[in-house]
Amino acid sequence: MKKIMIKDMPSFIGETVKIGAWLANKRSSGKIAFLQLRDGSGFVQGVVVKEEVGEELFAVAKSMTQETSMYITGEVKADERSTFGCELNVTGIEIIHAAEDFPITPKEHGTEFLMDNRHLWLRSRKQHAIMKIRNEIIRATYEFFNDRGFTKMDPPILTGSAPEGTSELFHTKYFDEDAYLSQSGQLYMEAAAMALGKVFSFGPTFRAEKSKTRRHLIEFWMIEPEMAFVEHEESLEVQEQYVEHIVQSVLKNCKLDLERLGRDTSKLENIKAPFPRISYDDAIKFLHEQGFDDIEWGDDFGAPHETAIANAYDKPVFITCYPTGIKPFYMQPHPERDDVVLCADLIAPEGYGEIIGGSERIYDYNLLKSRLEEHQLSMDAYAWYLELRKQGSVPHSGFGLGLERTVAWISGTEHIRETIPFPRLLNRLYP
Repeated sequence: MKKIMIKDMPSFIGETVKIGAWLANKRSSGKIAFLQLRDGSGFVQGVVVKEEVGEELFAVAKSMTQETSMYITGEVKADERSTFGCELNVTGIEIIHAAEDFPITPKEHGTEFLMDNRHLWLRSRKQHAIMKIRNEIIRATYEFFNDRGFTKMDPPILTGSAPEGTSELFHTKYFDEDAYLSQSGQLYMEAAAMALGKVFSFGPTFRAEKSKTRRHLIEFWMIEPEMAFVEHEESLEVQEQYVEHIVQSVLKNCKLDLERLGRDTSKLENIKAPFPRISYDDAIKFLHEQGFDDIEWGDDFGAPHETAIANAYDKPVFITCYPTGIKPFYMQPHPERDDVVLCADLIAPEGYGEIIGGSERIYDYNLLKSRLEEHQLSMDAYAWYLELRKQGSVPHSGFGLGLERTVAWISGTEHIRETIPFPRLLNRLYP
């Protein structure tokens, strides 16, 4: 008898197999018990027929508590009614551990209760599907950049300065120096790009922003590519190709997970490059036409503004060339205007907001030095970053994609807290 995983069962129709599983749920109908089984790779129904297994085994099946662990054996049978395509006709059960009063039952629970029990909530079908989609986005990310000659690099998490010059940083002591948890690996990736040409990082970042919106986390993961000899428009092409790749990969490899979440996949099937572009200037005009009188040229967009712009398109949309005053110091000025920079934010459809921020970087030494001075940033802290512009500087561009916001959009999950295994929120550090 072969021990297999649930995900592989469709390849074993007609064979007797053994799986290690937990009992997600159960119901009985007279002399038949239906066991909803999971093993981390998937879910399957186990059918226990009293006449076939006898009184003793049937009693075991009926008395098992939710989340009891077991080894279970049976014949894999085709089941056209199941989206999975098969079920297990159970012939044997070996209980490993009987779970005690599992707190998350099939009834409705409040959000705070579920968050307090996040370590157990992850076992649910919905959370399992979201984590599988998250994993597929990560897998497809490595595939995309590896296939295009990028080198994975790992910037430090502890830094001595803020990449974007903001105050929303987590401070700590680094022996006798001040240090901060990283907001972004971008500056270090620029140095890496000068060495290796095309690089990308994937790691945790931290923002001490006291926000409670459904789009914000305190700790989140970023994919940050950086490319030497690549200018603004070329970078936009890479961004839209990357987003198309991860969306189409999820559609191809996570069909059951999307179905379990009730995701409208027709909206995802349309995500193909190229993506529409609208300038910041035109976006302001559009918002005024839509009745948004609360925003003027020079203001940053809020969630309602981004949603209104996104709703005008059926794909992600680039908003390009923001005012210099609301963007970080390192962005390259527009060649024909000194009031805007060569940058873009990519806004996801369906109200999910910004998923990518990117720009061409300043590569002129004197201009970057003056920008550091304008922002009153420490010349000592940024000396190494400025020196990159003295040692064979070249035009270069990069961007950062927020993983959790992207997972939320692709999976159709309303709140970002469900898109990371153990979310860190303004008032939550447990579990």
